[in-house]
Amino acid sequence: MYKFLILKKLLFIFFIFLLQSCRFFDSKVPDEKKMLEQELKAINWKQVDEYPSVEKCYILSDKKQQKQCFFDFMKQTIQQKLDVDAVKLRHPKLDTIEVMVTIFADASLQFKSKFVNDSLFIKNQKIDSILKLKLIDFPKINPAVKRGLPVKTQFVLPIVLKY
Repeated sequence: MYKFLILKKLLFIFFIFLLQSCRFFDSKVPDEKKMLEQELKAINWKQVDEYPSVEKCYILSDKKQQKQCFFDFMKQTIQQKLDVDAVKLRHPKLDTIEVMVTIFADASLQFKSKFVNDSLFIKNQKIDSILKLKLIDFPKINPAVKRGLPVKTQFVLPIVLKY
């Protein structure tokens, strides 16, 4: 009988504890929209986690070195692929082309010449056509990564034409 009373008291204490513990689980769940807004505000959309890259730059461990390796590779490859004679014949005074490179999330590339002055629109179109022809078989570029997902990046490279 004594054991039954102790068991009954323990069961009563356990039941009261169980009722009181429900308060701890009754907390409000944060609003989904507010959390999303906070997260979107916290993200710096102007920077990527990983810059675009090529195979030979992966061996470098430092992010700054990888970035510099990538931009050096891009400049050298574009300079090599451009047929200097084709550009020289059409534009003899041109020594530097600013090329706007767009790397899409699917790793496709787009090259356009960039001029500030609108009066150079026709020259711009001619150089764009040369870029399109000469850079058709460009090596594979891995796109930039933001929060684990590939993203579109765009940058301007000054390409010095060596005659």
